[in-house]
Amino acid sequence: MEKEESLRLRRIAMKEEEVEPLEFIEEMTSHVDEVQQMVLDDILSTNANAEYLQRHGIFGGSIDRKTFKSKLPIIEYEDILPDIQRIANGDPSPIFSAQPVSELITSSGTSGGEQKIVPVIANHLEGIYTIFGWLIPAVMNKNISGLDKGKVLFFFSTRKETKSPAGIIMRSVLTSYYKSPQFLCKHYANVNYTSSIPSIHCTDIFQCLYAQMLAGLANRLAIFQIGSTFAPMFLQAIHFLKRHYEELAADIEHGTVNPQVTDTAVRAALGNALTPDSENAEHIRKECSSGDFRGIIRRIWPNTKFLDVIVTGPMAQYIPSLNFYSGDLPLTSTPYGSSECFFGLNLYPFTKPEDIAYTIMPNIAYFEFLPVKPADDIGRITAMQVVDPVELAHVEDGKEYELLVTTYSGLYRYKIGDVLRVAKFYNKAPQFHIVGRKNVCLSIYMEKTEETELQKAIATAELAHLRPHNARVLDYICYTDVKTIPGHYVIFCELSTINHCENSSFSRVIDQCCLTIEQSLNYVYRALRAYDKTIGPLEIKLVKGGTFHEVMDHAIARGASAAQYKPPKCVKSTWMLEILEVRVVSSHFSPGVPSWSP
Repeated sequence: MEKEESLRLRRIAMKEEEVEPLEFIEEMTSHVDEVQQMVLDDILSTNANAEYLQRHGIFGGSIDRKTFKSKLPIIEYEDILPDIQRIANGDPSPIFSAQPVSELITSSGTSGGEQKIVPVIANHLEGIYTIFGWLIPAVMNKNISGLDKGKVLFFFSTRKETKSPAGIIMRSVLTSYYKSPQFLCKHYANVNYTSSIPSIHCTDIFQCLYAQMLAGLANRLAIFQIGSTFAPMFLQAIHFLKRHYEELAADIEHGTVNPQVTDTAVRAALGNALTPDSENAEHIRKECSSGDFRGIIRRIWPNTKFLDVIVTGPMAQYIPSLNFYSGDLPLTSTPYGSSECFFGLNLYPFTKPEDIAYTIMPNIAYFEFLPVKPADDIGRITAMQVVDPVELAHVEDGKEYELLVTTYSGLYRYKIGDVLRVAKFYNKAPQFHIVGRKNVCLSIYMEKTEETELQKAIATAELAHLRPHNARVLDYICYTDVKTIPGHYVIFCELSTINHCENSSFSRVIDQCCLTIEQSLNYVYRALRAYDKTIGPLEIKLVKGGTFHEVMDHAIARGASAAQYKPPKCVKSTWMLEILEVRVVSSHFSPGVPSWSP
């Protein structure tokens, strides 16, 4: 009987036996450890002839977890970069997986300033669909009735594809998914999206946004939910509406398509869906022309029940802006994943953003957790005290961990970089709050800028522009200003020479420092800044002499140790930002955009 139950559970976990999605969630979360062992056995047996496993003394067959941990090291991207480069250059050997590499996923992370690429097999798309297209819709329908009666305005963004030296397709994970059979034949077919497939696949940002916004406005009374994967894309769409509502309203009034939309497939899809509607056009003009966009979502799309957008981790900084534009509509943050692997979902989508906890699905990959202790450094995650990793079923309530994954595509004990805190349990499955990204100092959209990277960029600008004027950087603190659309990096900087601040020629020097810093930042930052335009020009704010001594004095007064005080490089506190702002003597913006090529 026990063997039969185990075989049944395996068939469900591997999706060989049909069950309803909510039943699937119950089965997986009630048998976490058993499913995890099945997944590990399956990964190792499927990839038995993988070079990487054999290199570490694993030659197939079922092995216990202790042996798995003793033979395979915990790794980061740089540890496997030489092998990834072999794949990108055309080596056909089964390096990580027995199955052939289907594409290279471009990650939002970087290594040495260059974008990370992750080799995946075709099956990785099935895991994304399981979370995105199968489980999340079922959870949403469980929590709110009538969603199937309305339409969905979702702002999609597809990136241009490139190829590796060997001709392997390189693209973002969402671009891969939006072009996959899983999305086109199952996910998209089962959701009443207003955005057409041509507009989703369009890589021209203006045409993509224009087409999707126009379709959403034409169907505005039928819209029940609005969203985008990440908050910056959603806010970019609202900013787009501010700037282009007149052209959009004109197209709705006359049933036409703006001539700036030149993509023939996009135009054809819109032309088939538009009919002249002067009453709708007048309403849009009335609501947008006042310039007051507070609660604009409720005023334009009055039947919207919630915003579907990720607002956890670094995206939490956008919550005030989302509340402003939506009129405090509920924010549902449903999926949890990364370029390397999708992990799980939020089973309680209408929870307050600060209480959101994600349930990791044990059938997706094999998961381990490194217990970590945040350093006492004014709220930043920096140095970590690490002990042996534990399994998904054995994490403890309230503890913090760094996430490791072992995937079917051949990542083994790979550090994702997310730090999670166990919030509660659903059946036997832990649910996690996202604490943050380890070592990440700044992030506006998908980029992850680390402290060391920023430090090197500032040093480069100092050497090129300040030293010739006998000036140097005494100290700096940075933060992301997301009150502007798009958001941008701000660096508060104290110089050794400040009497030049009112000199126009020296002001231009600081402007050039902004551009040099941007040019020195990672590939993903430069792409988002130059191509996607989801990050605005970097800003340097010069502050009065002694500003950073004052910051230290306040930190000590608030309980920081005078002997162990380390000046933070990223603002995390309102009081710190207030001190810095009142001591600003001048502001300077990057005069151009950093160079970038796909």
